Amino acid sequence: MLTASPGFHIDVITFTSLIDGYCRAGQVNEGLKLWQEMISRNISPNIYTFAVVINALARDNRLDDALEFLRRLRLTNIIPKPFIYNPVIDGLCKAGNVEKASKLVVEMEEKGCRPDKLTFTILIIGHCMKGRTIEAMRIYNKMLQVGCVPDSITVNSFISCLLKAGMAKEAFSIKRAAVEDPNLSMSLSKRAVPVRANADCMVAF
Repeated sequence: MLTASPGFHIDVITFTSLIDGYCRAGQVNEGLKLWQEMISRNISPNIYTFAVVINALARDNRLDDALEFLRRLRLTNIIPKPFIYNPVIDGLCKAGNVEKASKLVVEMEEKGCRPDKLTFTILIIGHCMKGRTIEAMRIYNKMLQVGCVPDSITVNSFISCLLKAGMAKEAFSIKRAAVEDPNLSMSLSKRAVPVRANADCMVAF
């Protein structure tokens, strides 16, 4: 039980900082105890409190618990941000559950939360890992269509995956667009994105 010194007011910022400290130290359950204490004091969590807990649970591979906190978030009037969803989407993709990750992205969009660069990158690589390069290509094109500018990590990772899948033509096309299109605003050169067959992205066939 937290006790405040005279003149010190315990609020959501206090709890969020303490929960974050426990989670960073790997003591997620202690952080969750503080969450419960915060709720018992009728102190409402803010978006950063949710972000800390959801990120910690996803990092700890407790995806069901992370999804439960996303459910709780939906019951509030908090407008979600991509950094809330991305750790769970990433965890689901790494666990091979790309379908559920994709549904979570749809939910994001329905809540008025636009996927960001990291969201798209996670999904692209997630689909490639499952051998779904056509779907990954669709997501990459959607990323461009909505004006979300990919960076070198997104492009290099996708090219690597396409090469592993034997799609050298598509990989070269993406490389060329990344180098030539000034709207991408990327620090890429013709030497920065080598098209080679031994790229290091593992994909399923």
